[in-house]
Amino acid sequence: MGALVQRLRFEAMRRPLAAAGVLLALGSLVGVGARSAVGMAQLEAMQTAETDRKAEVERVRRDAQREVNALAARLAELQAQANRLNALGARLTQAGQLQDGEFEFDKPVGQGGAGRASDMPPGELRQRLAALEGQYRTADTQLSVLEQLLFNRALDRNAVPSRDPIANSYVTSGFGGRADPFGGGTQFHKGIDFEADVGDPVLAVADGVVSYAGVRSGYGNVVEIDHGNGYVTRYAHNSRLERQVGDLVRAGQEIAKAGSTGRSTGAHVHFEVWQDGVVVNPRKFLGHNDALARHGPTRG
Repeated sequence: MGALVQRLRFEAMRRPLAAAGVLLALGSLVGVGARSAVGMAQLEAMQTAETDRKAEVERVRRDAQREVNALAARLAELQAQANRLNALGARLTQAGQLQDGEFEFDKPVGQGGAGRASDMPPGELRQRLAALEGQYRTADTQLSVLEQLLFNRALDRNAVPSRDPIANSYVTSGFGGRADPFGGGTQFHKGIDFEADVGDPVLAVADGVVSYAGVRSGYGNVVEIDHGNGYVTRYAHNSRLERQVGDLVRAGQEIAKAGSTGRSTGAHVHFEVWQDGVVVNPRKFLGHNDALARHGPTRG
């Protein structure tokens, strides 16, 4: 290095103009090198900033996606609750015997409103979802209680002899004193007679268990059903019996075919109701389904 300086000094003394040019060139090179170093540093800084910016954008995107996923999970839970409530509501509509179209759970609810809409902040959306979840839980509890009440009411109604023993018929002879259709005079008629043709289906008027199926004097072919709670029903003069002792029957199921067996002047269904061992007028039960649905069964 010292020899180079001495040589430059010698050349500068010998050829001052050439030395000046060399010095200027060296200065330019040094300046360019300095600027290049600064530029590289700035470029590296910009690249680092861009990398950081991309990393921040990716972090924000991941956070936003996690938030969306969480909201989607809550939405799925709400949809499941809504499906359960719709199914429960449909069962209650049927159990409550609402008319078709009176209340439809699948029908969209009409909505409206005026004014401009604005973006909803995420915090407000989360609050509204939480409030909706609370409403669903309350509705679920209330409808479940109502379902149980209606179910118990249906059990009570189906255990009480509150239907006609034959479809689309009418009463031909009532309960109580009447003229004896055979020998004249009067007799106490223990049941109600319904018009029927031989072979018409005789129906159980309530849920129960067949307690007797056979022939009784004067009654011909008889089916008796024990409904529990002290209720027993008797169906007489049948042409054929369809059930045996011990069979479980549901309200409205066929138990026999109408006929004219026993002490009978023609085809009909003789129907009796016994309550706690005492024969009672069936009229206080027949056609009583609407009242039972509203108030439940009564005794006496």
